[in-house]
Amino acid sequence: MASEAQEDVCILDTEASPEHLSRGTAQYADAMLVVVEPYFKSLETGRRMAALAKDLGLEQVMLIANKMRDERDLEAVQEFARNNDLEVGGIIPFDDAMPGAERAGTSPLDFAPEGPAVTAIQGVARGLVGGPVGGNGASHAAGNGAPLAAGNGDAQA
Repeated sequence: MASEAQEDVCILDTEASPEHLSRGTAQYADAMLVVVEPYFKSLETGRRMAALAKDLGLEQVMLIANKMRDERDLEAVQEFARNNDLEVGGIIPFDDAMPGAERAGTSPLDFAPEGPAVTAIQGVARGLVGGPVGGNGASHAAGNGAPLAAGNGDAQA
């Protein structure tokens, strides 16, 4: 009985810096998620990173709205995305468990596996790979759930 080969998925969390793009990392990526927060400096950095990624040939570049506390935060990110011809590919709510995981020196998945941010991150990852993420060996996620992510250096997820 023949079985279909299962494709491995690697999700890489990079530093919030364009340096990894200059080192050729983008040539091995299918997509780039740019993690942003609802503040001008973060959004503007995200716009620049998205432009760099597109210049390097990445066709799938999306913003991930991180640490969303309310509708005003989300609207700020969505308006910025609309005004700059960018797509919002996911929304991660603010989650008090994230700093707790950091202080404990453990991953958010281990610290608060049912938390709102972890659940949202898993949803973003599922949307990218088209199936279950975590536990079944099909996907190997590290960091914040982005295939190639760059943010503002203060991403909680």
